[in-house]
Amino acid sequence: MDLRESIRIIDGFPKEGISFKDVTTLLQNSKAFKYSVDKVAEHLKDKNVDVIVGPEARGFLFGAPVAYAVGVGFVPVRKKGKLPSDTVSVDYSLEYGTDTLEIHEDAIKPGQRVAIVDDLLATGGTIESVVKLIEKLGGEVVSVDFIIELTDLKGKDKLDGYDVMSLVQYDI
Repeated sequence: MDLRESIRIIDGFPKEGISFKDVTTLLQNSKAFKYSVDKVAEHLKDKNVDVIVGPEARGFLFGAPVAYAVGVGFVPVRKKGKLPSDTVSVDYSLEYGTDTLEIHEDAIKPGQRVAIVDDLLATGGTIESVVKLIEKLGGEVVSVDFIIELTDLKGKDKLDGYDVMSLVQYDI
């Protein structure tokens, strides 16, 4: 299945010069959504994954059904102040400033094998921060899986040494 047929491209969003890859149309297409979840789950089936981690917010949309398909739990990574219990956090750089991601301090046990699932790999800053959170808690990142990768932004370079998989690649 060519997932590009289910991904809407919006030029000039959120600002001029950006070509936004919109996965909401993929989510609306039951066959494309199921195919995406099944392909990521298939990639993870022999990796002995203990838990799937998904970053806010679209990582929830793909990570939770992949966790279900693989038969493991799901752990959300959220923006600062959104999780109700004790957390560990990491700051990361944005184009204009910084932001903070958090995970519950008891969400990952030392030695757990973790797969990260998200919708899009762009510059890699967010996912690099998610990796740091997991490793801070003693987890082992065994796979980092995306629906879309923007290859020109070279986000994969920040994940050197990790198993990285994407279903669709775009040059931006």
